[in-house]
Amino acid sequence: MANIVVTPMTFAPVYEQFAEIVERKGIGHPDTICDNLAENLSRELCRWYLSEFGAIMHHNVDKALLVGGVSNAYFGGGEVIQPIEIYLVGRAILEKNTKRLDIEELVRETAKDWLRNNIKNMDVDKHVKIYTKIRPGSKDLVELFERFQKRGEVPLANDTSFGVGFAPFDDLERAVYEAERFLNSEALKKEHPEVGEDIKVMGVRIENKIRLTVALAFVSKYIKNVDEYFARKEELTRKVKTYIEGLLGREVQVHINTADSKENGSVYITVTGTSAEQGDDGQVGRGNRVNGLITPYRPMSLEAAAGKNPISHIGKMYNTVASIITQRVVKEVEGIEEAYCYIVSQIGKPINEPQILDVKVRTSRNINTLQEEVKKIAKEELDRMPSIWKGFLEGIYTVA
Repeated sequence: MANIVVTPMTFAPVYEQFAEIVERKGIGHPDTICDNLAENLSRELCRWYLSEFGAIMHHNVDKALLVGGVSNAYFGGGEVIQPIEIYLVGRAILEKNTKRLDIEELVRETAKDWLRNNIKNMDVDKHVKIYTKIRPGSKDLVELFERFQKRGEVPLANDTSFGVGFAPFDDLERAVYEAERFLNSEALKKEHPEVGEDIKVMGVRIENKIRLTVALAFVSKYIKNVDEYFARKEELTRKVKTYIEGLLGREVQVHINTADSKENGSVYITVTGTSAEQGDDGQVGRGNRVNGLITPYRPMSLEAAAGKNPISHIGKMYNTVASIITQRVVKEVEGIEEAYCYIVSQIGKPINEPQILDVKVRTSRNINTLQEEVKKIAKEELDRMPSIWKGFLEGIYTVA
């Protein structure tokens, strides 16, 4: 366990600093759509590989681009004039032992299924075009991936990279995370079908005041006129405010679609419930980190985890494992208020033998009295790492 260290936090807590910023992009945001389509494709590839070959093959389908369409939304209806274009790009084993995968059909069907299930007002056959650009991987990386399989050993790291995590969420982080989940919940959608899935929440804390600014794509066919739009917006603002204040036990300001102008008739309405129909484009890796947030005041990795293989791709696995370790440390070790975790790999080495795993903790205890407890948790998660792929396939671990 010499590569696992436990060190104290010597800097002020984020939640005690003068200011803090947190962001979350909801499931219908173009960037989040790309993340989910890439991850869903990786998951389906894994299932096909297991069914046909008995093992997951080399793949990284972590590149996706969404090109926004053209639409005309108006109160009571609207139309998509030019469809959204989605390009799924990556590397994968497509043929082995005379068995060949029809990758274009797999991409098309898995992408459309996900969109049907998650973007309720989108007609995927009319509103979206799916393009596939999946090619075989480089020989050296494929060989590295298959080397451990031949020996039946622990997978080897595909890259020299790092992952980070932290726990627990502070009040602002909880507020941002839960506000988006509340607005995109099935319960709220039953009462407010006009709420689209493209919801972005930006949270700002200045001293002890929390402000949430929400971008919410209303679905035009459910709203009769501009007066009804503003009435619905006001009602939703009240509901979000009440819900979040109930969770936190403190006052929260909530603002929805602050660029609206009633006088000019300029409001945020869409045909499909996502700005992808006209207002915005999307790309893998530009949205939430594996914990579901964008947190510039916390340690973050720029890795695009979505679509990477769950067997040996460090950019996916280490960020997830770092988050798991910090959550367990805070929950299971008495006296630890918060924890950060940093893990770095070395290409070609076993995935559970990082160059270093550093857990930083904030505690009033003598750090020497808790080091072994923290190291034990970290070691347990490193030992579990070779089987973490099962959690990605089962949807236990998410990347957006």
